[in-house]
Amino acid sequence: MIVNPPALPKLAYSIREASTASSLGRTSLYGHIAAGRLKAVRVGGRTVIPAESLRALIAGEAE
Repeated sequence: MIVNPPALPKLAYSIREASTASSLGRTSLYGHIAAGRLKAVRVGGRTVIPAESLRALIAGEAE
């Protein structure tokens, strides 16, 4: 019997994934990034949002 390993929790989201996960539009996400309420990291040519930063924004803990 083949057992699939448990899925690892996401460490970061692309802008598109963060938009889907949070129900916020891309423009809103970029606005939060520009205002410093949401952290974005460039990895290679991609911009990713750390999962903990997105959770903090949604929970109202972001400054």
